[in-house]
Amino acid sequence: VLSGVLSGVLSGGDAADSGMPVRVSVSDAAYVMYTSGSTGAPKGVVVSHAGIVSLAVDNGLLALTGDDVVAFAANPAFDASTWEIWGPLLNGARIVVIGESQVLDAGEFRTALTTCGVTTLWLTAGLFHRYCDALSEVFSGLRCLIVGGDVLDPVAVGKVVHAGGPRTFLNGYGPTETTTFAVMHAIEQAPTGGVPIGRPVAGRFVRLLDRNGRPVPVGVTGELYLGGLGTAHGYLDRPELTATRFVPDPLEVGGRLYRTGDLGRWLPDGTLDFLGRDDFQVKIRGFRVELGEIETALLRVPGVTQAVVTKDLVAYYVGDGVGAAGLRERLTADLPGYMVPTAFVALETLPLTPNGKVDRKALPAPDGDAYARMGYQEPEGEIEQAIAGVWAELLGVERVGRFDDFFALGGHSLLAVSLV
Repeated sequence: VLSGVLSGVLSGGDAADSGMPVRVSVSDAAYVMYTSGSTGAPKGVVVSHAGIVSLAVDNGLLALTGDDVVAFAANPAFDASTWEIWGPLLNGARIVVIGESQVLDAGEFRTALTTCGVTTLWLTAGLFHRYCDALSEVFSGLRCLIVGGDVLDPVAVGKVVHAGGPRTFLNGYGPTETTTFAVMHAIEQAPTGGVPIGRPVAGRFVRLLDRNGRPVPVGVTGELYLGGLGTAHGYLDRPELTATRFVPDPLEVGGRLYRTGDLGRWLPDGTLDFLGRDDFQVKIRGFRVELGEIETALLRVPGVTQAVVTKDLVAYYVGDGVGAAGLRERLTADLPGYMVPTAFVALETLPLTPNGKVDRKALPAPDGDAYARMGYQEPEGEIEQAIAGVWAELLGVERVGRFDDFFALGGHSLLAVSLV
């Protein structure tokens, strides 16, 4: 039955001859997967049979065979599961189901991968960053490792490459609305800078457009629009939202694109560089700031292994031997003043959602130790005490010492004006 359906889909026809009681065409809906994206409001994405088959068969980068063992390790409600299930089923490979509790425990995950002989694995960037040290030897034994879902830390990628690396190492990019993967990049050596997301997979294409819908030249930031076989029908029972996100292709009459809300730029070699979400850009004192640039600067600091920066410029990091004062000093030397975080919060691990992405809503509020300051000394005299009280109220901190720096505590020139 499966081979009959597959043959019908690949030939562009119906599956009426497969013996199934219903007629299925390539354009019919195969499933609805709910995703909240960055907005937090769930919406049902309607994906077609053609989208699944174009992902799983002849995608141009990853060919599964009957010898492969693919880990089904993603949350079933996460679109990576589409590839983890249908990739092996449509290519004669085996599936190994690995439970969430196993995935989130390095030891149990290692045992499951090795005992079951997994050859092909997909991981979110968050889980990959967490396991790049502990599971580097396991990764080296894989035929293929795909990572993605967020900006990759080049240091973590370099560790895996230097440990031997998998035979095929891919950075995969694509939202649920384009059926899991739309763009991929083969990582062949340790990166010296950022890790590109690469080129479109077979049957998909990318438009990189400015705010007026015009293509941007090489090196210029634009918004990623995706089209091709993987493009979903839209959102279930959400016609207005569908019309907002699934838009006409300005370069092809009758064409249709999904507007991702992600930013990128073309590199000179023809690959795409992912720059994060458009809604992760913020205006600071009139300057447009890309939070991903600050995160990249943090990851260049020796000892920092993971980092995320919020819209209120609070930096959360995982690392050893680094503190708020040292990080602020380093970033002050590397970045313009308006891009230096106001607070630095050290965590043992970054919190992850059930889908393995960084859970920004679960990040704790910074406490007093998160701000770069001298050893606390109580203000002396009426004038110092009055000034410290005004600073504390204006900056939203519990207390201000007599040697604390107004700007190191999160102040800036616009706030300083309000003191006058």
